[in-house]
Amino acid sequence: MPKLIFNRALLALALAFALAAGAAAQEDPYAPAPLATATPTPKPLLVPQLMTVNPPAAGSFDSVLPTPTPTPVVYRQGVFVATLDGKVVMEQGADQTFNPASTVKLATALQALRTYGPDYRFTTAVWTTGTFDRATGTLTGDLIISGRDPSLHDEHAVALAREMNKLGIRTVTGDLIVSPGFTLNFSPSAMRSGERFYDTLDSTRRPAAATGSWYDECREKKDQACFTSVPSVAVMGAVYVAPVPAGATVLLTQRSSALVDVLKVLLCYSNNFMAERLGEMMGGATGLQGFLAREINLPASEVRLASTSGLGVNRLSPRSMMKVYVALREELAKHKLEPSDILPVAGVDPGTLKKRYTDAASRGSVIGKTGTLGRTDGGVSALVGEMRAQNGDVLLFVIFNRHGSVYRFRQDQDALVTALQSARGGAAPFAYTPHTLAMRLADTEFNARNKNEYEGTSNDER
Repeated sequence: MPKLIFNRALLALALAFALAAGAAAQEDPYAPAPLATATPTPKPLLVPQLMTVNPPAAGSFDSVLPTPTPTPVVYRQGVFVATLDGKVVMEQGADQTFNPASTVKLATALQALRTYGPDYRFTTAVWTTGTFDRATGTLTGDLIISGRDPSLHDEHAVALAREMNKLGIRTVTGDLIVSPGFTLNFSPSAMRSGERFYDTLDSTRRPAAATGSWYDECREKKDQACFTSVPSVAVMGAVYVAPVPAGATVLLTQRSSALVDVLKVLLCYSNNFMAERLGEMMGGATGLQGFLAREINLPASEVRLASTSGLGVNRLSPRSMMKVYVALREELAKHKLEPSDILPVAGVDPGTLKKRYTDAASRGSVIGKTGTLGRTDGGVSALVGEMRAQNGDVLLFVIFNRHGSVYRFRQDQDALVTALQSARGGAAPFAYTPHTLAMRLADTEFNARNKNEYEGTSNDER
């Protein structure tokens, strides 16, 4: 009997260790939390180990007890590193699912490129239901704005005012109507976007930030015409959210910068709103998950998405994320584009990687996408991309971390990347010429109706 008690005690202890290891995978409710401000000495991440119990001797009384099912090791870090030709360099927990956080945006970018193509432009249209008197510069009727451009900002609204001025329009007697999907300055509210647009059109109501953005763009584009006159359209009525009325006539359209440039801004700043708006156009998280299963052949057991931005509880394994990144590189190559055309280059581009890999040796040697969630899964940090070394090697990598300090995770990620580069002669920068991100969103196109097409005519005649 003492032997039975002893073996059962060991079994209970083993199960307790298994439960402790499994607890590392429990999720905390999502809520942002400030990062640690201290700079602790980096320590290697420990993988929980399970105690093993020797099986009882054959024929003993204990041999009739059921054999416990081994509990799989739960990793706090998932790593997958490979060469460009697919040779695995390093892996850890590669088939376990982690929260990829904002690296989900890589999948969203891939779906967008395949759906629309890199040269696609989002259209914002200006409509009217009224008549125009060029002598007074007055449009009698309503002004309607429609479109779902996720990159539309203050300076684009001022540019639309200038284009309307070119048509002779200075005053609108009716209301400003914005379509339900309209957005400005990354606001999810069509009403707030419409109110901001209303104010920004009118130079007497224009917010200082909008004026500053407009002149910044003028300076970047070296457009001296911006400084010779002040664009302004005054709308006399109120602001409403409603569909474009039947019978409305298009006055002009504005086409955004190309999708490839929109993606560069989205990924450099990890803009959640832009990613969600873009995802909505392609079926949301459900559509993205279906796309990954259908076109990238990701197993259902290794992917679960709740958003197209990475917010909330999402799941991907490091191996599956590597498949996404490889597919993204291949899609870019089809269009003679490089990863640096849409992803931030560390230490060079503004945004989430601006302050990482900034020393002389590492600057420009890493292209990637970060992911951060302060408390979901006990703290999540991710880094996905590629690195270049002095011997000419380019390594693709996925690093997922959970249950710990985000600050410490970033240190560990950087140390791992640096170690891999050092083993190949040190870091080497990618060939890359940076461009101002504001300029990437300034390459808009306009198509306006000739003023003689509608001047002095009625809505029915059009």
